[in-house]
Amino acid sequence: MRVALITLTGAAVLALTGCSSTPEQPPRADSTAPVIAPGRPGEQATTLSPQQAEQAVPTPTVNAADVTFMSDMILHHRQALDMSVLAPSRAANAKVKAIASRIKDSQAPEIQYMTSWLQEQGQKAPDHHASHAGMPGMATPEQMEQLKAASGAAFDKLFLELMIRHHQGAVEMAEKEVINGSHRVVLELANDVGATQSAEIGRMRRIQAEL
Repeated sequence: MRVALITLTGAAVLALTGCSSTPEQPPRADSTAPVIAPGRPGEQATTLSPQQAEQAVPTPTVNAADVTFMSDMILHHRQALDMSVLAPSRAANAKVKAIASRIKDSQAPEIQYMTSWLQEQGQKAPDHHASHAGMPGMATPEQMEQLKAASGAAFDKLFLELMIRHHQGAVEMAEKEVINGSHRVVLELANDVGATQSAEIGRMRRIQAEL
């Protein structure tokens, strides 16, 4: 938005220069020209002053929502990996094995990235025994035991049921971060998690319909 503002101001200076031989002052950063900010999906655009436009840009400042999202998503991803590593030996459907492999390959590096980010902020990543009570989409210990005991078509059905719910929880967490977070890196990750896992929910539902 700031680039567009500078371009517009520059064009006005050129136009005035063509009409007068008097040297014009260079455009000032405190121009009062309005800036149009697109709204979120379903919301109308708003008019911002240049100062408001600067403040609207996500900052590198970390807030509590950012730290909570990264910590909780590490735990959330870990359970997805625990579920996915069961598929090669227990699943019967090739597509179930493929989606499980895709989840493992994408979420394992994200766990490493989120752990490193927390350490850079002077925060400790949650240990493997940290509580995830109340976290959306998480399978209960009993459900995890059922999944470990299942095989063949029964595993395929239960895996998809649990993983779809698990992904829906991750999307919910990502949406909350987008609303409450402030750090641009965390916001970008939240948007990516939301988009990726929403797409995978669609794939898993199509596999469900084929079983």
